[in-house]
Amino acid sequence: MASRIGSDLHRARTRREIELHEVEAATRIRARFLRAIENEEWDALPGGVYTRGFIRTYANFLSLDGNRLADDYRREVEGAQPEVAATARGSAAPRVSRGVPWAAVIAAVAVALAVAVAVFAIPGGGNGGGGGASPGPQDASRSSTGQGGEQATTTSPARKPPRGVSMRLTAKAEVWACVLDASGRRLVDGQILEAGAAAGPFRSGSFTLSLGNGEVTMLIDDREAAIPPTPSPVGYLVDSSGALTELSEAERPSCE
Repeated sequence: MASRIGSDLHRARTRREIELHEVEAATRIRARFLRAIENEEWDALPGGVYTRGFIRTYANFLSLDGNRLADDYRREVEGAQPEVAATARGSAAPRVSRGVPWAAVIAAVAVALAVAVAVFAIPGGGNGGGGGASPGPQDASRSSTGQGGEQATTTSPARKPPRGVSMRLTAKAEVWACVLDASGRRLVDGQILEAGAAAGPFRSGSFTLSLGNGEVTMLIDDREAAIPPTPSPVGYLVDSSGALTELSEAERPSCE
C-alpha cells in the first residue's frame, strides 16, 4: 500500500499557503528534511524515532494528527524491521524498557546506600563514660562540675552533598536529543537543539540518552566526554561514576 504521508502534509501546507522556511522557523526542523518528508524521500532522513518525531512535529504544526501520521510511517515504511533486528540480536526485552533497567538498578543501589548511611550516622548519645548510656541529670551535673562548669554539647553530623553525577549538553550543530534520568524521567523530551543551545546541567544517579548525531559537547562532572562527531544517530549510558558507555539501537531511549 502506497504511503500518503508526504502528500497529506504537502496539501495541508499549500492549502494554508505556508512556505517551507516558515515551517522550519516554527518547528526548528531543517527545510531539507521537511522537503524530503513531503516527497517521501525516506533515505534522506535519519530514520526510526528521529523521522517519526519530525513527522509528528510537522503534522501537529499543520493541525493534523501527528501521532496517526507517525504511526503510519512506522507501519507502512518501517514495517517490522525494528522488531526483527531486536530478535536477531537476541534481545527478549520489550522496546519500552530499553536503556531503563540499568538505570533503575543503579538508582535502587544508590537509595539503599543512602538509607544505610543515614542509619549508621545516628549519634549513639554517649559521652565517653562507661557503658555508653546517656547520663542522667545527676551525672550531667557531676560532669559539669568536673569540667569547671562547662557544659558538653552534642552536634549533629553535617549533611553530605547530593549523590549522583552532573551532565550538560551543548549542541555544536542542530541535533535531536532525548535524555532520561535514573528513574526514567524525561529531562530533554525529544527536542531539537539548535547550534549553541544547551541542556542542563542535570544531576542524577545515571543518565540514558539518544542523539540524532554526534555534534554535541557533553560535560560529565565538568569534564568533557569523548563524543565522536558522527552524522548517524547514537545513544549513551552515563553511569553513577561518570563513565560513558555507547548503547545499541535497541537500548536507546526514544522519548515516545
